Amino acid sequence: MDDTSDDRAPPAPGTSPADPPPAAPRAPADGTPAASSRPLQIALVGHTNTGKTSLLRTLTRDAGFGEVADAPGTTRRVQGAQLRLDGRPVLAWYDTPGMEDSVALLDYVDRLAGAERLDGPARIRRFLDAPEARGRFEQEARVLAKMLECDAALYVIDARDPVLAKHLDELALLAACGRPLLPVLNFVRAPAHRAAQWREAMARLGLHALVEFDTVAPPLDGERQLYARLAMLLDARAGTLQALSDQLARQRQERRGEAGRLAAGMLLDIAALRLASASDEPALRAAAQDLQDRARRREQACIDALLALYNFRHEDYDAEALPLTGERWGMDLFHPQALKDAGVSVGMGVAAGAMAGAAVDLMLAGVSLGTAALVGAATGGLWQSVERYGQRLLGKLRGYRELSIDDAVLRLLALRARRLIDALDRRGHAARDPLRLDEAQTDGDRAWREGKLPPELKEARSRPEWSTLNAAHEDTPRRATAVRTLGERLSRADGAAQSA
Repeated sequence: MDDTSDDRAPPAPGTSPADPPPAAPRAPADGTPAASSRPLQIALVGHTNTGKTSLLRTLTRDAGFGEVADAPGTTRRVQGAQLRLDGRPVLAWYDTPGMEDSVALLDYVDRLAGAERLDGPARIRRFLDAPEARGRFEQEARVLAKMLECDAALYVIDARDPVLAKHLDELALLAACGRPLLPVLNFVRAPAHRAAQWREAMARLGLHALVEFDTVAPPLDGERQLYARLAMLLDARAGTLQALSDQLARQRQERRGEAGRLAAGMLLDIAALRLASASDEPALRAAAQDLQDRARRREQACIDALLALYNFRHEDYDAEALPLTGERWGMDLFHPQALKDAGVSVGMGVAAGAMAGAAVDLMLAGVSLGTAALVGAATGGLWQSVERYGQRLLGKLRGYRELSIDDAVLRLLALRARRLIDALDRRGHAARDPLRLDEAQTDGDRAWREGKLPPELKEARSRPEWSTLNAAHEDTPRRATAVRTLGERLSRADGAAQSA
């Protein structure tokens, strides 16, 4: 009965491993749980298609656990996963099939008991020994047998459903197993949910400790609330549950910090990227295309690394250029409208022509006149920003030109990375729709759009050796320090771009 899932992805770095648990020992004849030296065992139970497997995916951060579908009764067997604390398994989750015919089953259990004065667990055991437990009610029998083996259970509720007689009969059967039961209201972020009705119904049944936990978009403190409620019901294991909750919170912070460092490395690589080109228009256009392609690939590599860090799959976001909401956010990184819609000030000429987003160092007799001396190129090969240097300077230009990515594009890259990190941090592993980033702007966004660029990015402009995209890349301690410092800014909730 204790089949385990075998189609799961490896856990994300920094997360607690979710391993198949060993077969749970049968409960003693007196109905007491097995010794406390074994991992705490908790079953996920409820009606069909309420999100039990989805909840377990989110709690284990494993988008590949089990099978999730809109069709009812997708889970047909008991599956499990473990969480570890200090390297040892401390909690085993069990996903169970959905209960489908509780009304008829409760009548059958009552008939089996007859006039005998049996307590709840004895009534359930009598049913499990009856022929119908291996026939008509086989699926419900698996659930109730697992309930008897476990220390507690989460009763997963689709808060969009009305409270019906079948749900009340399910709860009567589950309560008869004599194990603590914690109702979990799922899909509470859906419109027209009935969470208030469910809370009232649970209170009438004496189930006053419940928790709201939307598996698609769980609250940031959702896990802490769930473990705290479980600790109330399992006082003897409260210390373990608290330690596990604390560890999960630390791991979440560590993941976000690592995400910030991944984004910082990407920004430094692109800020320090340099390409030399001859000064004729065809060469400049070809070099600009190469420059932009390298930046696009580097952003994609960062996206892939962030998805892996949070243990999400490639199909969890659109394969096109990372969208926010609406088609306009699906534009290419260097499309002028993408910069405009992000609220980034692009300046004169920055978004026109084939060199949109590229900055050029003009060389005169081998001496640089400064980064971003010219920004963008107009159609017909005329430089739109050349007025700032005057015709006399333009006539003296000799040698080659050095291309780099403009500050406006760096700002856009930072905004996209920050919003992706926020989205991954809040996304449940049960989510099935492609990732969409929040378009709402924060104070941190405003700092990246309008404030000064961080000093680490300014320094990268003069240090081409910092970029892994340049041939002469060097891993230096100073670059490592810049990655850490910039990563801290990117991972903070406010995301402030400027140094304090």
